[in-house]
Amino acid sequence: MSYLFVTDDQQQEMLETIGASSIDELLSQVPTELRLDRPLNIPPALTEPELERHLRQLAAQNINGDRRVCFLGGGAYDHFVPAVVDEIVSRGEFYTAYTPYQAEASQGSLQAFFEFQTLICQLTGMEVANASLYEGGTAVSEAVFMAERVTGRDKRVVVLGSVHPQYREVVETYSRYLNCEVVTVPTPGGVADVNEVKAALNDQTSCLVIQHPNYFGCLEEAATLVQAAHDVGALAVVSVNPTTLGVLKRPGDYGADIVVAEGQPLGIPLQYGGPYLGLFACREKFVRKMPGRLIGQAKDRNGRTCYVLSLQTREQHIRRDKATSNICTNQGLLALRATIYLATLGPQGLKEVANLSCQKAHYAADRLSEIDGLTLAYDRPFFHEFTLKCAGSASALRDKAAQAGYDIGPETDNNTLLVAVTEQRTKAEIDGLIEALR
Repeated sequence: MSYLFVTDDQQQEMLETIGASSIDELLSQVPTELRLDRPLNIPPALTEPELERHLRQLAAQNINGDRRVCFLGGGAYDHFVPAVVDEIVSRGEFYTAYTPYQAEASQGSLQAFFEFQTLICQLTGMEVANASLYEGGTAVSEAVFMAERVTGRDKRVVVLGSVHPQYREVVETYSRYLNCEVVTVPTPGGVADVNEVKAALNDQTSCLVIQHPNYFGCLEEAATLVQAAHDVGALAVVSVNPTTLGVLKRPGDYGADIVVAEGQPLGIPLQYGGPYLGLFACREKFVRKMPGRLIGQAKDRNGRTCYVLSLQTREQHIRRDKATSNICTNQGLLALRATIYLATLGPQGLKEVANLSCQKAHYAADRLSEIDGLTLAYDRPFFHEFTLKCAGSASALRDKAAQAGYDIGPETDNNTLLVAVTEQRTKAEIDGLIEALR
């Protein structure tokens, strides 16, 4: 049952209804000796993360307590989700809402999506964002198709080898029977070699797909790579981790044409791998080539602000050969979670989350690399995720320290472990990981 607070006016109204002038008069029938007339021994207030951690510590004293400590990453991250996100998103009018075809019956949902689009534009530095896609992988593939429509080039796409392997697989699967060559530029050093990327680009390339920070946690030379794509008339598609934009330069500020992301870090729990949320933003001049839906602000006949589906490009809405999207719904409930999360944290809160994650990750990396048999795989700047090279088997090491990280040997041809550290992790938990791997 939801907790509804009582205002002073409502309290006074109830007292008057039952004939009491105050709470003290109402309780006067309770014998004086039974009333608590002393200061309560209440400890100082805690922040929500501190309170939740305290309750988890108490619960962990039970035999079946929650002892989860997660250092896994690779596209899904264990961030703190404020309670207000679950409280608002569980309201019936949001929780059971259907796709908002009827604008007059869907103003609440439409306004929420409009706010979501606004926040994503502010976050990425882009001019327009849609009302969400399915998740990060398909957002990358949709960006590739959009780039082909914009440039008129549909035979060649260049993707960095440091892009998430699952994202690359989605692009390759979608392109397999479209007579489109997907060229992958190897990144054995953890990041792309700019000269090799330039050699792979030509005047038939529709786009260059970059991930920044990349799958190995390293920061690419994003601005230089974007310019290299523009030099051959191709679009630059940049896949980001939205949390990093609390401290890193926004893709729109260094010239990206299309920005995509996995929105899971924005107030969405890990929840066994999904459902998640695809973010998609681009330049305004490309808006009619953009997939998905676009919510717009308008005025009704009485001059009041209202919200409508301004752009919907599915085959059921326009001629099949003119359709630019097969998105049959959007992740409305998850987009709402991201909206509440971003609005709750604000710019300063997101910056603090990003800074804490970055600082804790660097502390963990420094300490772990002191252990015999463990070294940082790449001598490159990173954000909150890094790759460890192991003298022995990474999978065996991971098995001994559950949830210590991902074995990414298949992507690196080495015994490597991908470790992610978010603001959730305490120094004690990081030190516990260090001792477990030692």
